[in-house]
Amino acid sequence: MSGPVNKLGKIVAKINGSGLPSFLRESALSTAFNAQVKMAGVAGIHVESLTEQQSVVSLKNTFRVQNHIGGVHACGMALLAESASGMVFGMNVRDSHLPLLKSMSMNYVKRAKGDLKAIATLTDAQRNEIAKEDKGEVLVNVVVTDSAGDSPVECEMRWVWVPKRK
Repeated sequence: MSGPVNKLGKIVAKINGSGLPSFLRESALSTAFNAQVKMAGVAGIHVESLTEQQSVVSLKNTFRVQNHIGGVHACGMALLAESASGMVFGMNVRDSHLPLLKSMSMNYVKRAKGDLKAIATLTDAQRNEIAKEDKGEVLVNVVVTDSAGDSPVECEMRWVWVPKRK
């Protein structure tokens, strides 16, 4: 596949190809995403990088997202994983279709320490399926790690795409 397949991809391509220093590029990507996904903006989701193959997003362990034991709240972890998976998935869905989260499964396996980072990826086979099929579903791989490098949560994000109603 070559070139962006939708408006989101075109915006991201302009930002990524702008020659901006990384901190400004990340700020522009974060602003663009958080303007569309208000909850992500409220929580402070930060977009580190975004391509058609991968998204890398982070969430600082600040007071507004903490639970009663001082770690990032379970809902914050879920928002981070959903955001990462939705971004990379959304980069591949044509403008004539709707990207929808069908299901998410979160298994919290250990206490999160510090800030969190989520990396979501799509395989070439998944990207080709999204490009060619009129509707379908994919399981987007997401790995969430904390400041210690551990994975405090195992997540499964199932996304679908369907044609928009006319």
